[in-house]
Amino acid sequence: MRTLNRRTLLKAGTLAVLSTPYLARPAIAQTTITVASLLGEDKPETKIWRFLAEKAEERLPGRFRFNIVTNGALGGEKQVADGIRLGAVQASLSTVSALSAWVPELQLLDLPFLFRSPEHLRRVVTGPVGDNLRERLADERFIVGGFIDYGARHLLTRTPVTRPEQLEGVTIRVINSPLHTGLWSAFGAVPVGIPITETYNALSTGVADAMDLTKSAYAGFKLYEVVPCLTETGHIRASGVIYFSEGFWNGLDPETQGLLMEISAEAALYFNALIVEDETAAMQTARENGGEVFQPEDMDAWRAGARGVWAEFAPAVGGMERIEMIENG
Repeated sequence: MRTLNRRTLLKAGTLAVLSTPYLARPAIAQTTITVASLLGEDKPETKIWRFLAEKAEERLPGRFRFNIVTNGALGGEKQVADGIRLGAVQASLSTVSALSAWVPELQLLDLPFLFRSPEHLRRVVTGPVGDNLRERLADERFIVGGFIDYGARHLLTRTPVTRPEQLEGVTIRVINSPLHTGLWSAFGAVPVGIPITETYNALSTGVADAMDLTKSAYAGFKLYEVVPCLTETGHIRASGVIYFSEGFWNGLDPETQGLLMEISAEAALYFNALIVEDETAAMQTARENGGEVFQPEDMDAWRAGARGVWAEFAPAVGGMERIEMIENG
């Protein structure tokens, strides 16, 4: 019979300790995050997810695998938002315009000629207004990691349009939201809602003759080929969000949620910086391919049309007093 001396017991204890992690603390299974991006690898809309994936791997090694699906393969913004709500897509970016169908208060950030600068917008979305909008989005199963700034939206047309009256009777592609429809109707245009992924074909076939978009996306979708005239109206700062599906988010422990929120906040600043750089490159590409830039005339007339939109949508976004508080903030 074997004697259990001290050396034998120590050896047995050491072996038990070495084997314990595998028995008592099994490794957390890797989670795949399917991400929808509207544009290609060279655009900020995809680069932000490569950045986020890299930071997540640094802080949560092996925890996530990011399956980043580019070039709108999972659909336009509304389709992706539906996928987020269903849990088929775990993460994406979206303009607040596209999500206003679920959270009408988001139209506050879309009001034309409300924000003076990127800094003005940033102050609003990182303050109490932004916190309130995060809560409203969470109620609709959208978990916001951070607010982003796509840049200003400008008017894109086949032939130069510098004054609002020149839009009378022009068919214009719009984001399918009441605010965007109302804005262009105020100038006498005929709005038609078309998903961004179908816009190029709609413009090339004459379904629409104009639209508005950021400079970065203008080049990203090669729209200079079908609407070569860009008028720098800068009428709306195109706000957006980094967002996750509620089902995915609720499956994470609080520590992981906190780290992803921190990483998303960093990614939002990274994205905003990329957009500034990308706009310069985008307009160079547009000019090299026949795009032209024009300055708007009679800005008072442009703003007058916009003020009518403010009054119309004030009840949906918290009242005119709230709008004016932001305007003066």
